[in-house]
Amino acid sequence: MKLGARVFKTGVAIVFALFIAELLELPSPVFAGIAAIFAIQPSIYRSYQTIVEQVQANIIGATIAVIFGLLFSHHVVAIGIAVIVAIGIMLKFKLEKSLSLALVTVVAIMEIQGDDFLTFGLIRFVTILVGVLAAFVVNLFFLPPKYEVKLFRKIYFLQDDIIRWTRLAVRQASEHTSTKEALSKFKSRMQRVDTLYDFYKEERSYFKNKKFVKARKLVVYRQMITTSKKSLELLHRLHNHENELAQLPTQFHLMIQERLDFLLTYHEQLLLKYTGKLKPEHSEWSKHIDYVQRNELMEIFIKQITYAHDEGDTEFSSYHLLYILSRILDYEENLEHLDTLIVSYQTHHGHEINVEFEEEFI
Repeated sequence: MKLGARVFKTGVAIVFALFIAELLELPSPVFAGIAAIFAIQPSIYRSYQTIVEQVQANIIGATIAVIFGLLFSHHVVAIGIAVIVAIGIMLKFKLEKSLSLALVTVVAIMEIQGDDFLTFGLIRFVTILVGVLAAFVVNLFFLPPKYEVKLFRKIYFLQDDIIRWTRLAVRQASEHTSTKEALSKFKSRMQRVDTLYDFYKEERSYFKNKKFVKARKLVVYRQMITTSKKSLELLHRLHNHENELAQLPTQFHLMIQERLDFLLTYHEQLLLKYTGKLKPEHSEWSKHIDYVQRNELMEIFIKQITYAHDEGDTEFSSYHLLYILSRILDYEENLEHLDTLIVSYQTHHGHEINVEFEEEFI
């Protein structure tokens, strides 16, 4: 079992919230710990974004709890109605992300019994607010997330797996069910990559030169993700049309196989180039003596269609093959664009390559 930084931050936030609540001699400090659980965020920028929402949620929950407590006392039905009203108001003001915190505030205040309801209600409100602020401070200073390394690591290993399965698929060596399961997992992992990209994009740079460098990095990472998605689409096509692929003439099948081998190797080299393991210059892979250019590939494809039509070959599915070829060419164009972006970035900012990349991707 792997424990991430957010797990440790949650634990530290709870301890810190309880410590502050006890230091202020607030009764029931446990509510500060509960509030800290809901208030912890995956990034510093989201902490800034949500701190206002969380304070608003606390105020809304406290206000509703006090009103219902004064009108209907502490009856369990009144608490349930107050919760429903709180949910409606939170949804109305589009504060869904802080809904749980508002409900905790409602229940925490309405369960108070005694003559000093308003006083204790205010204390509970402050206690929960302490938990929210404690989580914000912990998120700000304790183990600040480094999403760039996480993002590239996810892209690198996901692409490595996609390349492996693509090589198997084009050679008709993969089992149908296993490939289907792998594709499903790749889709989930790609969604995680998109999430990490958003987190990295949200990280703020406080120096002008760093902002410019990060802007260029974001362009490169966005193209990396786009290219990986193109390779995943290609794998989907190979999987869906594996029967049509198997019925291709041997020579044409080998030509597609060799082209994909070129492209997949090219993709591997681009990721290594970004880490500084390869020279920051355009790859000359397309000038290889055995490499068929795009226009030549389409000419061969048209000739193959004509030949199959003249011979009355009904097993040759030009329609589905066109789908595969279009994905291959699309993937190729995105690789070339990625190469251009990486070369440009390495030329101007290669000296700022992340040290953790050099240590991990050897």
